Amino acid sequence: MKVITKRNELINTMKEVSHQSLGLVPTMGNLHAGHMSLLESALNDCQQVVLTIFVNPKQFSANEDLSTYPRTPQEDLDKIKETAGNRANDIIVFMPEGNTEVYPPGFNTTISVSGITEKLCGKSRPTHFAGVTTVVYQLFTLINPARAYFGQKDYQQVCVIRKMAQDLNLNIDIKTVPIIREESGLALSSRNGYLSNEEKEIALNLPTKLEVIESLLKFNTWVDAGAQLNEILESTLSDKAWDYLDILDSKTLEDVDQNTKEVVIAGAYFVGDRPTRIIDNRLVEITYA
Repeated sequence: MKVITKRNELINTMKEVSHQSLGLVPTMGNLHAGHMSLLESALNDCQQVVLTIFVNPKQFSANEDLSTYPRTPQEDLDKIKETAGNRANDIIVFMPEGNTEVYPPGFNTTISVSGITEKLCGKSRPTHFAGVTTVVYQLFTLINPARAYFGQKDYQQVCVIRKMAQDLNLNIDIKTVPIIREESGLALSSRNGYLSNEEKEIALNLPTKLEVIESLLKFNTWVDAGAQLNEILESTLSDKAWDYLDILDSKTLEDVDQNTKEVVIAGAYFVGDRPTRIIDNRLVEITYA
């Protein structure tokens, strides 16, 4: 396993690899089993994998947790080696030693996608996705992977990155890897570490509510379930702990219509005194009527 901390070293190393079977796994570190599932998927598909560890300042707003976001570099490297096993030599870890290794001095460009960034997480985090697409575009240009791997937990993020790649004619296959959960059903996230055991119990309100809606849609048509869905959404969102709860077409993130074959049930929920914002989703095939 090769660990790179400098931009120029990454550029030079990328000249020596085969990009036709190169996978990219972008992360912000503090790696857990969800991240490792991305790495495993990339290793299954690709001859070499670049895993990046970079807490991207551009996707945090002024009142968010950039300064306290968990950073565990040595533990991360140990987990990568353990997961890779005899494939460790096929992995390059890009762990920039500073922000200027990703955003050189004088960097003044923002890559942004409109429309789908203005709902769900984008309502309460209006600058977030521009920060995500800017850093991902930087990584795409530096690394030039054939495939890039993202977790379904951040479903809107995957949709935004896929749209960016499509609009900018980036010849990169965007792969989505299923959510990995704690035994309780809580989706794994680095921010789960902020939660006490009691708060984790409260956080289960999110996946539990998604399961209720999922069950309703599995056994009813969209039209038949309409009144119950509206009642669930209205009563749930009266609780201010919810940032959002919505059901959208999974392909477009637009409202469900007669052409919708699959929906994403997506929610964001605040837990604890900090408070900690957690997200989760379910994908469900539906019959419209």
